[in-house]
Amino acid sequence: MSSSRVLVLNSGSSSVKYQLIDMRDGSRLAVGLVERIGEETSRLKHTPLATGESREWTGPMADHEAALKAVSEELTRDGLGLDSPELAAIGHRVVHGGLHFTEPTVIDDAVLAEIERLIPVAPLHNPANLTGIRTAQALRPDLPQVAVFDTAFHTTMPESAARYAIDVKTADEHRIRRYGFHGTSHAYVSRATAKLLGKDPSEVNVIVLHLGNGASASAVEGGRCVDTSMGLTPLEGLVMGTRSGDMDPAVIFHLMRVGGMSTDEIDTLLNKKSGLIGLCGDNDMREIRRRIDEGDEQAKLAFDIYIHRLKKYIGAYYAVLGRVDAVAFTAGVGENASPVREAAVAGLEALGLAVDSELNAVRSDEPRLISPQSARVAVAVVPTDEELEIATQTYALVNDSRNLT
Repeated sequence: MSSSRVLVLNSGSSSVKYQLIDMRDGSRLAVGLVERIGEETSRLKHTPLATGESREWTGPMADHEAALKAVSEELTRDGLGLDSPELAAIGHRVVHGGLHFTEPTVIDDAVLAEIERLIPVAPLHNPANLTGIRTAQALRPDLPQVAVFDTAFHTTMPESAARYAIDVKTADEHRIRRYGFHGTSHAYVSRATAKLLGKDPSEVNVIVLHLGNGASASAVEGGRCVDTSMGLTPLEGLVMGTRSGDMDPAVIFHLMRVGGMSTDEIDTLLNKKSGLIGLCGDNDMREIRRRIDEGDEQAKLAFDIYIHRLKKYIGAYYAVLGRVDAVAFTAGVGENASPVREAAVAGLEALGLAVDSELNAVRSDEPRLISPQSARVAVAVVPTDEELEIATQTYALVNDSRNLT
């Protein structure tokens, strides 16, 4: 196939992130971000990698259609327009695919209808993903459009891990189960960790810790996810930047009955005003560490709660897997916050885990081991690349489809 480029689109409620990737070598041709869509102060930042010189535009941008048209114009200025014969497909990040979508899927009307049907379990994400898809289809109706689902990697979880212990009929009627998220990151990082160890993914058991503003853990056995920390929504699991993670569900009833809070108020509390920002007023780990160094006890408590939950999941997934070959840290906090990595592993020497302080202090964009050579379990820092993962899955699917016709 002569066409070798894939445009990756990640459409949020008021933003579009994009990358144009050449699949011959995985190189970026252009990257960019449109934010504050629907406002007078919309902003587009576009960077063609041939020059590395960014261009910025600020002004009103009414909707996603206007945003993607602006992106198309910027790409055209660099000779990389959406009308290029080199463009093989557009790959879309879709947050929730339920149980129906277990792999990347070429988008048609039936796929769109199913993504729409899942809006009740992903009200913040799937509507924006749909808008991005429909806008891209309107711009290039002849081009294959592929959905890559955050939940797909986790569909291999056994029922014992995916089911909640509630009435089965009620759960099935309302599609209540643990779906998990950040799947493209967990898939990419688990494979990259195996490569770092010089092994095939099928031979390696990895605990992946995706630690960004949103955070999740997964237990990956021989390349297949067998457990993950997020659940029906991205609220369950680890302490996050603004989300509470695990808590007693009776807290919600208490807040309703005693606190007089509405469902929407509790939703906002747990998703936007909890986690690190709820505990200490900051959700930037760099700022929290600065405050700790200055003796701030509230920041220290927030950090300690964050680490305590993280350790619990490392231990739990060690038990689930039985044998662990590596623990991999990834995403913004996981890749850059050496104190988090050190604290998360401290005290787990009996499990074969340890961090070399000098290796841990090194900053690099490359996958690397930070455990001493004598450690029984490797501890790794593996930069995630969700856009490349989406592009890779999209390109492979389009190639396979064309080879079969």
